[in-house]
Parts: sequence; structure tokens; C-alpha cells
Amino acid sequence: MRADGTFIAVEVEDAAARDADLARRLTEACPVDIFAQSDTGALELVERNLDECVLCRLCLDAADGWGPGPAVKIIKLYDNDAVLA
Repeated sequence: MRADGTFIAVEVEDAAARDADLARRLTEACPVDIFAQSDTGALELVERNLDECVLCRLCLDAADGWGPGPAVKIIKLYDNDAVLA
């Protein structure tokens, strides 16, 4: 799943988006409410909040260790699609 704002995009692996525990951790970690959890427990991206991202990395820390690759990517559209590391 991916959602694009004006300045950033958020990309979440599909399997990670279906993980209710990860969805809860991301929802709790984000200070600007980019992430929400649906009634089924799946992750939702709140597109209207994307450009409120302060690049704090809390979502990346919350998703750390989820799987073999990054579950969440923050893409800086204003910086030639550089990925926040």
C-alpha cells in the first residue's frame, strides 16, 4: 500500500498492513496520525495527514524487525524520492 502527499509518500508492505499488532504499534507511535487501524485491525494510511510528517522515524522504529525487509518506507518526494533511513 502506498499513499502520496505533496512532500512525502508512505509505503507499507501489503503483508505488514494486514498485521494487526504492527498496525497498532504504528498508530500509537506516529505523533501526527498518519497511521490508523481499521475495525478489522488492518493498517490504514490517513492521506490528509501525510504532509504533517516531521521525519521523526518513530514509525520506522515501531516497524523494525517486522520482516526480512523494511515494512514501512518514508519517501521524500521533494528530495528525488530519497528514502528516509
